[in-house]
Amino acid sequence: MQVLGRHRRGRLALTGLAATVLLAASTGPAAAKPRHTDPLQQRVDTVHDTGAVGVLAEVTSPGTHDSARAGTAKVGTGRPMPRNGGFRIGSATKTFTATVVLQLVGEGRMSLEDTVEQWLPGVVQGNDNDGSRITVRQLLQHTSGLHDVLPEIPALNSAEGYRAERFRTYTPEELVALAMNHRPDFPPGDGWSYSNTNYLLAAMIIHEVTGRSWAQEVNDRIIRPLGLRNTSTPGPSPSIPGPHAHSYAAFSTHTSIDVTALNPSMAAGSGSIISTTHDLNRFYAALLGGRLLAPAQLDEMTTTTPAPELGVRYGLGLGEIPLSCGGSYFGHPGELLGYHTWGGATRDGTRTAMVYVTSDGGDDTQQAMSTLVDRELCRSRP
Repeated sequence: MQVLGRHRRGRLALTGLAATVLLAASTGPAAAKPRHTDPLQQRVDTVHDTGAVGVLAEVTSPGTHDSARAGTAKVGTGRPMPRNGGFRIGSATKTFTATVVLQLVGEGRMSLEDTVEQWLPGVVQGNDNDGSRITVRQLLQHTSGLHDVLPEIPALNSAEGYRAERFRTYTPEELVALAMNHRPDFPPGDGWSYSNTNYLLAAMIIHEVTGRSWAQEVNDRIIRPLGLRNTSTPGPSPSIPGPHAHSYAAFSTHTSIDVTALNPSMAAGSGSIISTTHDLNRFYAALLGGRLLAPAQLDEMTTTTPAPELGVRYGLGLGEIPLSCGGSYFGHPGELLGYHTWGGATRDGTRTAMVYVTSDGGDDTQQAMSTLVDRELCRSRP
């Protein structure tokens, strides 16, 4: 995770959030002559002008729905972006995982103050890692200090690694063991550092508490009740079901390759979910609108702490991001190999905005995406 610099491959993170949020709050979109009168289409065009292959955005509020797209679904085809196409949502998955954990807390089946050792004895140990000192709250809040395992996955770090290992299946236990080869970044509770390892462990704890997999719980508690028909937990499947745009990654070189096929098992609980802008808007509206969590648990989720790496605030599986018109919104941008998404909902869930692109998102792209979400959420203000 970097704040002011370029992103690091495979972080599934709130990439470059501090810089882009500050820019969105102080400046307009990157200079580009408007080609349409519709503000959302103009902002989508601005994102596309930064070099993205394809862009799609969708905004909802009570009684209204608007979407816009630019670019192509696949390089060299001229085929437009599918209106309700699926894509890997990366770290927005963390909000789903945190929601399930908080539902279990609300049911009295576990506590945020439970330790990792209580539920996963012997899993977090060695090299000064100690699961008896790390709470579930610290996992969801990224204050555990645990090393992030995702940068060590070859398929996420180079074209050669991608070609060799894009179909490899990982188990959560295997991934956590890799993280245990490293000392923690700081003692539990003594700092803030974004780590996908936290949410791998949260998914494992969900399994221990319920006796059912993380995927089953997400499906039964969130996806099916909300009618998210185009959202799925793909397991080791490397394909994206239904209409979708291809994704592209350059791996810090000057040449992008098609990286659409990927076994996302390395990101179970942290970044593997496939969804659409429509479904994500429904999810965040329901979550912030109080349909998924009791008030006490929603308060826990939206009580934020400074996240110095990001320059904003972070709750439990949610970022709190300032709006240029005042106040803030909650969401969780994400990335997984060429699919970058940014969006969220106003505090009461009445207005949502979601945008994704299908190629590497540099600083200009991230700024344009952040600005789009900011302006669209501010449009509901008087």
